[in-house]
Amino acid sequence: MEPVEVVDPAGFAGEPDGIERLWTPHRMAYIQGEGKPADPSDAHQCPFCAAPERSDEDALIVHRGAAAFVILNLFPYNSGHLLVCPYRHVADYTDLTEAEVLEVAELTRTAMRVIREVSGPAGFNLGMNQGAVAGAGIAAHLHQHVVPRWEGDANFLPIIGRTKALPILLSDTRAAYAAAWPTEAA
Repeated sequence: MEPVEVVDPAGFAGEPDGIERLWTPHRMAYIQGEGKPADPSDAHQCPFCAAPERSDEDALIVHRGAAAFVILNLFPYNSGHLLVCPYRHVADYTDLTEAEVLEVAELTRTAMRVIREVSGPAGFNLGMNQGAVAGAGIAAHLHQHVVPRWEGDANFLPIIGRTKALPILLSDTRAAYAAAWPTEAA
């Protein structure tokens, strides 16, 4: 990639230093807490409760099941990062019904198969952050993370630069995963 010369007539940009910068202004919404409920116990403020009320394309929903749905993470750890959420506004895994546990597990397995077919990752991180202290951004509504991983995806950018480069638009990822989702799956 050829360096781009920045013309700064006012002199505010400083001296050229040869460092490339990736600007990720979309992350500011996450940093500032946009979309987080002011009252975590209020399901009317919850983005996971609001998503099923919207179209799949607008909400980035990949698949709707009977007790749970699969949605792209709006602030992904990696390209293709999916969330499996029960429709019911419940915070703790131990409070899920047997039907919800079964469907969250089955949708997680199907999500892994679909991601493998479409994106070809080398592995996955799966997990639930239970409670804000454990890292849950929306602690009041349980969600299972399905994060595809590739060799070298944890390079210097996220570690040193606190930046993640995502090579595909969320809407394009949703469309590809939705098209590949098996129709007979839960």
